[in-house]
Amino acid sequence: MAQEKANLTLLLLKLLDEKDRYGYEIIETLAQRSDDTFCLKAGTLYPLLHGMEKDGFVTAYTQQEKGRTRKYYHITEEGRQQLLQQTAYWNSYAKAVSKVLRGGVSCAGV
Repeated sequence: MAQEKANLTLLLLKLLDEKDRYGYEIIETLAQRSDDTFCLKAGTLYPLLHGMEKDGFVTAYTQQEKGRTRKYYHITEEGRQQLLQQTAYWNSYAKAVSKVLRGGVSCAGV
């Protein structure tokens, strides 16, 4: 479960690195870009965002738009650093998984 949370945090940080977004926009964009692989419910998204806010990765602000008040999330510099670290880790992890699935490479000296 902890790894799933970390993976979702990575994806959310990536979306917020592109631009500030409100909750429903995050849910829709994530579902669309993942061909509905990641279909988050509000009950999953908002605790993640609140945790990211507590960790200093995002800040939140409200804005009036078309007669409604929306809460937008903005990535912080600390969030950008976290995005870079998690992206590097993910790329390394995905490369290792791919090697295993293709039959791996020999570990000399083992």
